[in-house]
Amino acid sequence: MPSLENLLEKNKQWSKSIREQQPDFFENLSKQQAPKYLWIGCSDSRVPANEIVDLLPGELFVHRNVANVVVHTDLNCLSVLQYAVDYLKVEHIIVTGHYGCGGVREAMNNSKLGLIDNWLRHVQDVKKKHIQLLNNAGTDDEQFQRMCELNVLEQVLNVCQTTIVQDAWDRGQKLAVHSWIYGLKDGLVSDLGLTVTSNEDIDAKYPAALGALSA
Repeated sequence: MPSLENLLEKNKQWSKSIREQQPDFFENLSKQQAPKYLWIGCSDSRVPANEIVDLLPGELFVHRNVANVVVHTDLNCLSVLQYAVDYLKVEHIIVTGHYGCGGVREAMNNSKLGLIDNWLRHVQDVKKKHIQLLNNAGTDDEQFQRMCELNVLEQVLNVCQTTIVQDAWDRGQKLAVHSWIYGLKDGLVSDLGLTVTSNEDIDAKYPAALGALSA
């Protein structure tokens, strides 16, 4: 089996660089974490959460899975969400998809990959729900990019509908849920226009964000 010494050496150099800039960084970081943001993103290795928004360790709480899906029966995601909202008191939940997402592509193509097919079924449900918007998007590639955007909006809606977020808003906690998408070709993040800060926001802002995609 190949050695991982190269990664261990890179870790040493990274740690040394940080400590040279901020000698007490790791000591202070080890005592607590107080991030203001929860990032829910894709597991794709080309989408490194902290680096994209230039934040240091401790500044961004992160949950990632294939195609940045939020499912109401996924205890992993829900546990992260509850810890972030109820205990860390994050102020922003950022659902971030990306153009060129392999999971979204396989879901659109109805590919048979094995166990992951069950997971991607949730993305296929998004496709079925918005089939007219997709058909109006244009070429196959344009439909693929639109599907990546639609998947983000649906996952934002799912986040907002969890009891965790609903309860936080009911008790007056300051919390916003955002819809972002990342471009692999330019490294830039775009806001898809769905930012929800209360239960009352959902009914008006979700249709408006969908309408903006088709405009």
